[in-house]
Amino acid sequence: MLLLTGATGTIGLPLLRRLTATGTPVRCLVRDPRHLGAERVRVQIALGDLSDHLSFRHALRGVDTVVHLASVIRDQPTGSIEELAGVATWRLVRAAERAGVQRFVFFSALGASTRSRARLMRAKAIAERALIESSLTHTVFAPSWVYSPSDQFLTLLERMSLLPVVPIPGRGRAVFQPIWAEDVADCVLAALPGGVLAAESDGARYELAGPETLSYREIVEIALRALHRNRTILSVPTPVVRRTLNLVELLTGPTAFATWDEAELLEVPMTSRHGTADAERLGVVPRRMEAVLGVG
Repeated sequence: MLLLTGATGTIGLPLLRRLTATGTPVRCLVRDPRHLGAERVRVQIALGDLSDHLSFRHALRGVDTVVHLASVIRDQPTGSIEELAGVATWRLVRAAERAGVQRFVFFSALGASTRSRARLMRAKAIAERALIESSLTHTVFAPSWVYSPSDQFLTLLERMSLLPVVPIPGRGRAVFQPIWAEDVADCVLAALPGGVLAAESDGARYELAGPETLSYREIVEIALRALHRNRTILSVPTPVVRRTLNLVELLTGPTAFATWDEAELLEVPMTSRHGTADAERLGVVPRRMEAVLGVG
């Protein structure tokens, strides 16, 4: 039995489709099974989330492999970024040890460091260290920007493109190596038991990056071309963005269209000096963002 957290996310849904297609018994830790779509009838459901560490024990019963994708990029009513992306992972790792789990697959992030300016990056680094120092056989994936045509970022950008100009925080110079969620899912499948590199993935850390190094501004330009929207991109000074988004979050709470923590991540570079090498080791040749989004 494989326990999958974050099954309704950008990576989780394509990975779940692959797992069920291969007949892998899967249990999903979810708050609302309806978000699993058609896959919900093909999996076991464990109700719970990262804030409910008591739900881990039930979810882990009879599980030999954990794939931990779930995370947050903003504070939630149930906990902070540090609690839900960092401490919750530590608790899940400890619960997995007690349950006799054989393999734990964790999704960190390229550039995760306790010295990072971004809270999420610091939390991911702490969570990754907790796994490495555990007794579990583990595999770590550290992707750059993971995207899909229907993800939250591109959906928000589509709405913003209805404006005469599209604002971006700062100059948009931070660079990324965007990788398609479908390619990421293929990489994970190759490293799981039964995959082509399962035996070599014990203790491995794979940096997953796409074939292009793009600035945030260039990513926005590609997305706008995919939407067939000819818009001027307006650089908004970072201090103005910070003050504005902090005020929006104060007034609207969890329903804020964006938060400063999310915007700050757009100024933290996420690149690998190995490029696509790790993905190719796993048998995956990542596609260019323009090709995935259908840009000429």
